[in-house]
Amino acid sequence: MDTLNLDHSKRYSYADYLTWMDNVRRELFDGFIKLMTPSPSAKHQEISFNLSRLFGNYLFKKHCKGFAAPSDVRFPKNKDSKSDKQVYTVLQPDLYIVCDLSKIDARGCLGAPDMIIEIISAKDSKRDTRDKFDIYEENGVREYWIVSPNDETVNVFVLDENGKFQFKGLYAGDDKIPVNIFNGDLEIDLTEVFLP
Repeated sequence: MDTLNLDHSKRYSYADYLTWMDNVRRELFDGFIKLMTPSPSAKHQEISFNLSRLFGNYLFKKHCKGFAAPSDVRFPKNKDSKSDKQVYTVLQPDLYIVCDLSKIDARGCLGAPDMIIEIISAKDSKRDTRDKFDIYEENGVREYWIVSPNDETVNVFVLDENGKFQFKGLYAGDDKIPVNIFNGDLEIDLTEVFLP
């Protein structure tokens, strides 16, 4: 429930979003509000923690930085605009990695992260597998992982030279996933992500 009684048929900017001082988690899709699940499942959070640990250990004292939800990623329509009134898409990926640190500010990330990981829930699966997929592709996210807690699988997509996501593979079981943005220098062992 939206405690501020905002008009969900109205288009809002990030400047509007910053004025909503309540505890409801929302995202903006081209200016339109999408409410988020108030509290993810324990399995979702365990997977998020495990991935954060694995990526965090690798990134320690390296140039790129990792972030976990809730953290705003703002996608301006005009890539050169930094005005809050010019941003209509604000998402909160479960995890993201940024190597161009000029995109990081006190409020999160302005522009496309290098990598995004979404851990899907049954209620929001269409949002992650279709709606966010399109936004991330359109804005130039280099690598996108869709993690399914129920199936214990990870779908990996990598942006090609034409700006389109290419499916790199479906990983499960004891697979090790090479992280493409690091040229395979890091592999994520799924036995350390999906614990018994």
